Amino acid sequence: MPSIWGEGAIFGFSGIDGETSSATGFVATYARQPYSLLFQTPTRRALDFLLKDPGEMRIAVGDVLAAETPNGVFLAAFTAWHTLIGVLPIDTVTMLSTEDGKEAVRDGVYWVSEDVGAPDALVGVQRGLRFVVSYGSDVAEAKRRADETIEFDAYLVAEHRLAAYENLPRLEDPGNDCLLKKCFSVMKVNTLAREDVIRQRWSTPDRVPHKDMWLWDSVFHSLAMDRFLPQVAWEDLKSVLDTQNPDGFIPHQSSVSGRQSSVTQPPLLAWGVWENYQALSDKSCLAYALPKLEAYLEWNLENRDQNGNGLLEWKIDESARCRCGESGLDNSPRFDRGVPLDSVDFSSIQAHDMEHVARIASELGDEAKAKAWSEKSEELAGKVHAELWDEDDGIYYDRDLDGNFEGVQAVSGFFPLMLPDMPEGRAERLVEALNDPERFNAAFPVPTVAVSDPNYSTDMWRGCTWANTNYLVIHGLRRQGQKEEADRLAAKTIQFVRQYYEQCGVLFEFFDSSDESPPFVCDRKGRCEPPYDIRKKVQCIRDYHWTAAVTALLLLGT
Repeated sequence: MPSIWGEGAIFGFSGIDGETSSATGFVATYARQPYSLLFQTPTRRALDFLLKDPGEMRIAVGDVLAAETPNGVFLAAFTAWHTLIGVLPIDTVTMLSTEDGKEAVRDGVYWVSEDVGAPDALVGVQRGLRFVVSYGSDVAEAKRRADETIEFDAYLVAEHRLAAYENLPRLEDPGNDCLLKKCFSVMKVNTLAREDVIRQRWSTPDRVPHKDMWLWDSVFHSLAMDRFLPQVAWEDLKSVLDTQNPDGFIPHQSSVSGRQSSVTQPPLLAWGVWENYQALSDKSCLAYALPKLEAYLEWNLENRDQNGNGLLEWKIDESARCRCGESGLDNSPRFDRGVPLDSVDFSSIQAHDMEHVARIASELGDEAKAKAWSEKSEELAGKVHAELWDEDDGIYYDRDLDGNFEGVQAVSGFFPLMLPDMPEGRAERLVEALNDPERFNAAFPVPTVAVSDPNYSTDMWRGCTWANTNYLVIHGLRRQGQKEEADRLAAKTIQFVRQYYEQCGVLFEFFDSSDESPPFVCDRKGRCEPPYDIRKKVQCIRDYHWTAAVTALLLLGT
């Protein structure tokens, strides 16, 4: 089992196991010091276990911690979203305090930490070597939950939390097998149950600091969850589909309260639904999704083609740090001029998704609809190949609305590999670009912009390597018959994710493609400065869901 303590690793109750509550913030992260947890409630609390001898960590996953020490076993596991139960070694001192150091108040057998300005209280109780920490909207509720739980068998609770790992595929390489379990742990803890307007389970990029549900993130999550729990994967997709507005628009971000963003994201949903069908084999899911997918893709065609040439443009934002959050590649140099572009990634992904809508319609027996969507897909793909390919540079570019190539060589230039009708010779030209050390053959490929680009850096989409875009490139290479190149990139991706997991105990959001800087010092739309603070989005996020999902897919050879 994964056993590496990593600062920032997420620790909470999973929606796979029962009810969750994202609104309360009762989820912890591993602190820098082992056996210390930081709860992300409105008033953040530190729960510190001061062991006489730290012993050896045996399990460190998203909802169970276990260690062997000379003074006995340390164990902590969630019984429910609001309660943590455990066993302590002899002579362990337990401390509960607020982030500013205010210790919990003793109230008889309880320790109490209450935010009098909010419905927010934590209560701890210890009986012999057993302990419980419970959350409540007030002290009375937290005490009741603690009292109901203190006699539970912590070992049995941990066994229930770990049961899902028994059904995972076993990998021959022990390190990769452990990494797969870590990936599943991150996927599990970032899966939440129905809450408020979200009517079934859903997924988040990370429970801290993102918290909400994202469109294309959820698709990557589902592609991997298909391999473990396909019903959960379907619910992840359905939760996104259910955010659709009456005009067909699907927002890129939604919260349990119903708050939505005003932009969309790369349209991968039809691909996700089709892949889920391969695992779940439930045509009712296809029938539910098809009209929503059609309306969404039609919305893109009608609202993201301002020059009417059939190619799609992302919405451009005013913020210099995030010119195009809609693209998902927020601060890419492609968008630095702040002008609309006929975008190679938007158009390619849209064509790819329309191809999958055609497959869904055909599977449901509507051949006329399948033919119509197939023709739309082929038409858009043809425009990508005709208008966005640069023969001199051997890569696909965006064009501005005056017809000029934007000229930024970016990972998006490889996304047309996902289309089935690539003109002869182009896949080989793109492989040349991937293998060129002056362009994309970095220590950890594929950098999001070429290493020779003047804007190349370790700031997110300005040169770092991301597992999800690597997966799209790998998917495209496989479609073009470039198996050797796809396998090489898959192996590199696994290598670097594993390397930094084994060093740091977490799965990072992105990586320095030159491998000169560890992920935790890479910038994120602003300077990354110590000390690490999980709430600050200028720091590379840890236990990131799509890194886990994509790595799991690659470990399983898919």
